[in-house]
Formats: sequence, C-alpha cells, structure tokens
Amino acid sequence: MLRRLALTFLAFGIGSLSVQAQQRFLGQGVMSGEVTSTSVLLQTRLTTQEGLDETGDLPGQTGTVRFEWSTSPNFESSQSSEPLSANRDNDFIARHKVSSLKPGTRYHFRVLASSPEGEQPLEPIGHFQTLPSEVSEAPIQFLVFSCMNYNKFLHGNQARASGPLTATDEDKRLGYPALVQMREQSPAFFVATGDIVYYDNPYRNAETLPELRQCWHEQFRFPRLIDFLKEVPGYWSKDDHDFRFNDSDHGKDRLPLPQTGIDVFREQLPIVPAGDQESPTYRTFRVNQHLQIWLTEGRDYRSLNRMKDGPKKTLWGEEQKQWLQDTLKASDAKWKLLISPTPLVGPDDAYKKDNHANLKGFRHEANEFFEWLETNKIERFMTICGDRHWQYHSIHPSGVQEFACGALNDENSRMGVPPGSPKGTDPEALIEQPFLSPEPSGGFLSVTAGENLLIEFYNDEGQRLYEARP
Repeated sequence: MLRRLALTFLAFGIGSLSVQAQQRFLGQGVMSGEVTSTSVLLQTRLTTQEGLDETGDLPGQTGTVRFEWSTSPNFESSQSSEPLSANRDNDFIARHKVSSLKPGTRYHFRVLASSPEGEQPLEPIGHFQTLPSEVSEAPIQFLVFSCMNYNKFLHGNQARASGPLTATDEDKRLGYPALVQMREQSPAFFVATGDIVYYDNPYRNAETLPELRQCWHEQFRFPRLIDFLKEVPGYWSKDDHDFRFNDSDHGKDRLPLPQTGIDVFREQLPIVPAGDQESPTYRTFRVNQHLQIWLTEGRDYRSLNRMKDGPKKTLWGEEQKQWLQDTLKASDAKWKLLISPTPLVGPDDAYKKDNHANLKGFRHEANEFFEWLETNKIERFMTICGDRHWQYHSIHPSGVQEFACGALNDENSRMGVPPGSPKGTDPEALIEQPFLSPEPSGGFLSVTAGENLLIEFYNDEGQRLYEARP
C-alpha cells in the first residue's frame, strides 16, 4: 500500500515538473511595428520566466507559437498565422507580417503557444490601429522619443549619468516614467529615433552577441514599456549606441563589428519581416492626406567620420540620398517630416564629427540637401531628430525647421548648445532658435497632423514645455 502511494506521489511529482517545464512566458510582452493602412508586423519573444534571472538576463525558451488577430476583443472571427519557431538562432523571437487589413481599424492580437495539452493563449494581449486611408483628412497624433539609457537610469553616477538622478526604486522596477505619460496620450503610433539600448557605458560594455542581446532583454522587460508597446505600434531607427558605440561608423576593429550591429538591430525589432536581410531600413509612410514621414538610416552607408568633409563624404549613401529626393519630389502631402536619428540643423557640440550639423562632420551633404530643397520648391518640409540629449526648436538660415526630442530619461539628459556658443557648431548665431530646454530633463515630442500641424515638447512628467505651429 505504502509503495503504491509512493509511486502515485512520484508520478504526480514528475507530472507537475513536466507541466512546470512546459510553462511559457512572454517576458518582453508583445509589440507591433511598421503599421500601414493594410499591414503590420507582430512580434514577441518566448521566455522561461517573467523578470530577470540571477545573471541579469531574461532567458529565452524554445517553442512554437502562432499569432491570432481579430477586430473583436473576444477574438471572434479571428485569423491566425502559420506556426512560428522561437529558437536559439533567432533569440527565441517570433515575428509575423499581417496583410490585407482594413484602413483605420483597431485590431486585437495575442500569442498562442503550443504545448502537449494543445495551444494556450498567453498574455499580454495587444492591439493596434491601422493607418487611415491616404485620403483621410482626420488629424492624427504620434510621439517621437530617443536615447533610453538603461545603465544611467538604474545606476546613476556609476554609469556617469549626465542629468538629474530622479529614478525612484519603483521606477527602477517598472521602467522609465515618461512611458506612463506617453501611454496616457493614446497616440496612433510612435517613432523611436535610435539609441534604444546602449551597448557602451562605463558601467558595462557589451561586445559579444549574447551581451548585445542581453541589452535588449533587460530593456524590454520593464512593465511600463511592455504596457506601452502592447497598445501603440512603432517605427524604429538605430543610431550609434545601438549600432556599435559612441559616434561609431564602419571603421575600427573594436567590437561589436558593424555587420553584427546591423544584424542584431534587425533581429530584435519589428522593422522588416523575419529573415529579411535585404530590405533597407530607410523608408517612408503616408500617414493621412496631410502628412508623409521619412525615416532615414544613418549608420549602414556612411563614410568614415574622420574623412575630410566635401562632395564625396556622405552620411546617407548615394542610393538612400537619391531615394529621399525622388520620394520627396513625388509627394503631394502638405506636411513632409524627415525623422532622422541625428540632427541636420543643430546646433551641436563643436568637437563632434558624427552628423550633418557638425563642422567637420557631414555639413557639406546637409547644405547640398538644403539647396536641393529650395531649388525643387519642396515646401513645408521639416526635420525631427533624436541623438541630442536636450530638446530644441531650431530654424536653419535656409528656413528648414528642426525639432529635437531629447533623451527619454532624466539621467541621460543635459543642457544644450545655443546659437552663438563658441563651443557649438553655430558660433556666428546664424540659426534661429525659438526653444531650447531650460534645464536638463527627459521627455518626448508629440506631433498632431491634419490641415494644421502642432508639435509639442513634453518632459518626462508629462508637463508641456513648448509648442510650435509651423
């Protein structure tokens, strides 16, 4: 009798362990990206748990999943993807492109994970809204943010934080405070302009593939980021820190190497369909009748920073530059917004050679582009940029206006460089600057585009600091 009971308990224990071993988690939530009026990319990562393990990473788990989507929150009359493999080769990420969607329509989506007991729906459940048709006159709002420095946020001065140390213990558990304010605005979408993670920091440098991937795992496990991404579709661009390291180009043998940085960025974010190694990461989207946006690629095709500036030096590369000009000329949108990882106008720090605003950087290409805009009568063209850790509204002598979104978190912010500063790229004060951050602060931009255009600057507490109506 005792032996039979022991065997029964042993069998129950083995069964419990088996069920436990088969548990599936979405420790980085779900997200949608590259939304158009008829398509979207859905993404998740299968994990062994929620939250970081003792090594500070979030381990992935091999498995098979499907995405299910419907216009009904109860998933009535739903559609689903084919089974998708989450495995070590793709960092346990599953991504699927959904097509043939209806314009201006809200869709709900979730992940179905395979198990011996059958498919199980996993949480969280996400939703997105497709862009309206190109003839829609209804205003649409979106957000722009940049520079999410994880180590400065968590470790402050140990990571050489440049701004005020305001992150509480609760913030360090839940994530960046600005995400709460951004979610409350219920934007149609967002654009993240680069430095989504930082591979390089005095606190810790990431060089190998596992180390690079860990930077993404630790960033995207924050509950506030999960809550934001499950509700708001995004468009992502990379800059220097989520490519290789500060002001990085394709020179130097320092790790990570350029191709590794390119590959990991495409792996970790819903920018291109899974396995797509060919499609460029510069692209344009018609948002409504009034607005078209352009997202440029600033790292893949650039000349070396140390090269002398002139006609042969390029940040964009000839193919991307031609694409930009062709699509701008073809556009009949009233508002044309180039959303760039780096500034074209500035001012910026005088010592840098990394961007279009820098004196020894890529200034020739920028000026040539501004002249092209004027010659071809490209009207109501403006730029929005990330990279700089302060917010500003600047107007180039040619009339081109630029809006910088600043860093997302306080600890990564700093005071800016005004026109006329001998330490800046505009020592003669040729640039007009209606707004410059009065103090170091994290924050983001809001853009509302209809017949009129409204651009608003917010700090990470949701306080509106400035607005422009170009």
